[in-house]
Parts: sequence; structure tokens; C-alpha cells
Amino acid sequence: MRALSLVAGIALAALAFAAATRVTDTREGLVAEVVTLLGGLAGVGLLIYAFTARRRPGATRGATPSSASTPIAPPRSTRDLVLGAGGVALAVLLVAGLAVSGGLLWAGLGLALLLPMLAGSVYLCVRFLRSAP
Repeated sequence: MRALSLVAGIALAALAFAAATRVTDTREGLVAEVVTLLGGLAGVGLLIYAFTARRRPGATRGATPSSASTPIAPPRSTRDLVLGAGGVALAVLLVAGLAVSGGLLWAGLGLALLLPMLAGSVYLCVRFLRSAP
């Protein structure tokens, strides 16, 4: 699945770059711009998945099931806490900068755009706090 995602991501990114050469101030140019944006978004998403996805424990060929009946909880990773806290701090800094320079309306828009990043960062912090000591 990772190899398929990698190939599809590269193909969509190439399609986005090819469509970017056709962007003009016409109807066809606007369609090319939409293809560029959506193709680039899907391509980058697939590339990120291809490079960051982990294999499932049972996905290896020839794997024998372990005899342990109780799952072992992974140890705490301080990387989760550092990345989560850094993401939250960055989001607060960016929204505060938008509020100072652009006003509350721009800060609200920035907060709406940063909500996925904030959710992921808070998830990393909670994951650190809930993991086994």
C-alpha cells in the first residue's frame, strides 16, 4: 500500500506541476488552477502517508503470533510531548500575530485554518500523558 501511495503521490504532484503551466485568466486556466491545487493537495497527502505509515504488527509475511497474552504498552515518548507542545505554541503565536496585525476577523480565520494542526498537537500531548510511565 505504501508503494502504491508513493507512486500515486508522485503522479499527482507531477500532474499539478504540469497543470500549473496552463493557468491563465480564462475558463480553461481556472480549471487548470483547480486541478493544480487539488492534485497537489492529494499528491502531497499521499506522499506524506507513504513516508510516515507504519506497518501493522501482523502485516509482515511469515510472522508467527506471539505467545504473550497481555499486550505490552510502549514506553512514553518525550518526542510526542515536545512536538505537541511545540505545535500548540506555534499555533498560539501565529494566531496572536494575526490578531495584532490583521484584527480579530483575521485571527478567527487563522484559528479556523489552524484547527487541524491544533487537534493533532493536543492529541500528541494527550497521548504522552495517557501512555504507560
